Amino acid sequence: MASENDYLDGPVPLEARRSSLTMALLWITMVTVFPGVLIGFEWFKQGYSLRQVIISTVFSGLLLLAYSIPAGLLGAHTGLSYTMLSRLVFGSGGAKLVALNLVLIFIAFYGLAALFLAEGLAGLISLKLPMMWLSAICAVLMAANNFFGFKGVANFARFVAAPLLILWVGYTFFKTLGSCPVSIWQVGEKCSLEAALTGISGFVIGFAVWGNECDYWRFGKSKISTCAWPLIISLLIGQFIFPITGYMVAFSTGITEYGAATAFMNDYSFGGFTALAVLVLTVSYFAVNDSNLFGSVQACIQLKKLSLRVWVAILAGLGTVTAAVLSISGAARSLEAIVSLNCVILPTATVVMLCEWWLSSRIGKGVFAVNLDAQMKSASTKVYHPAALTALTCGIAVGVLTSGALPLFGFSLKFGIPSLQAWLAAAFVYLPLRILELRSYTLSQSGAELSEQDLVRIES
Repeated sequence: MASENDYLDGPVPLEARRSSLTMALLWITMVTVFPGVLIGFEWFKQGYSLRQVIISTVFSGLLLLAYSIPAGLLGAHTGLSYTMLSRLVFGSGGAKLVALNLVLIFIAFYGLAALFLAEGLAGLISLKLPMMWLSAICAVLMAANNFFGFKGVANFARFVAAPLLILWVGYTFFKTLGSCPVSIWQVGEKCSLEAALTGISGFVIGFAVWGNECDYWRFGKSKISTCAWPLIISLLIGQFIFPITGYMVAFSTGITEYGAATAFMNDYSFGGFTALAVLVLTVSYFAVNDSNLFGSVQACIQLKKLSLRVWVAILAGLGTVTAAVLSISGAARSLEAIVSLNCVILPTATVVMLCEWWLSSRIGKGVFAVNLDAQMKSASTKVYHPAALTALTCGIAVGVLTSGALPLFGFSLKFGIPSLQAWLAAAFVYLPLRILELRSYTLSQSGAELSEQDLVRIES
């Protein structure tokens, strides 16, 4: 890269953009990790039928695409980082809150991935180290590629991680498909499709959504096709083929516990060749933590101007401590808690940005309707944008409450798809508030007030 900080002070120039193939290979490593197989075992254990699993994963994938394609296009169209975009929409103070949420979630995922790798290695090669120390060592080693910026992350995904993952997934899926009994379609359903959709979508969306898609796709090209097909292929592999493979293996073997499932998948996929299993698991978890750490570093550099390498070292240290702490409660329980928060907190902020982008293109007024260079220079003078922060707060509140994570007055409000409800709540709150802002006040850059004709265009 031409810049150590990966063009954090402005848009990524067109000559530095990456091909769709590179972006696809990168995204495959970001949504395709071994827990995606293990969750299939868990869904079988919970009594979901294969029909319910297929319907729920397809619906969740379509919902993810409806969010992630526009989010990726926002990054590719503007070339701006997630933190810079949040400054424009939320204000300089609001952006710090958004960045803090991002760093907390990503460091939690970083520690979780290190813990999953440690547990996998301990099961495969019988390491005698305490899990706390082993997960901490894994977390330290996983930071290596980020010292080279986006170039190191992308090249590792393109040349090492993605090819190995595609080969592994393809071989395991088709081997399972050919040996799985047809009686799998007669598995009894222990719950309704609505309940299955709520449970399954929570994992699929919470695990595959990133929230800061702009940080990665600003290095891509600004076309719907170049953004859409890498996302579609990545979700097909990581959030459809992977869990269904695990579900079919669970049906064929009766295995439902994570430890036994990991050991069996080693023998089943790799013929007991432990060295190959260790290689694939290590590469896949290193790749996903490349992206976790990259997103955190991108946010932190813009909040405090330290060098890339200093921030990598600091955040890798925090991730190491997180991995050690999560080892106390175990990977499975930690995964459930983190994905339930991830699908609500980070994407909701991006939904607010997308609403502003849509509104700007619709009426020709708003943050993205005027010169972005001028906007970025004046962004630091606007500490908080009330409409954006109000919408973000309402969206997160709706998502958290309907997820059942925080019972209200002793009652669990878990229902529907919490992430979707959070995103819709944020959009429904932001759009009318923002329209009122544009009608009542002048934009600092243009001095133009929202006219009655503009309001008619919005209402139409």
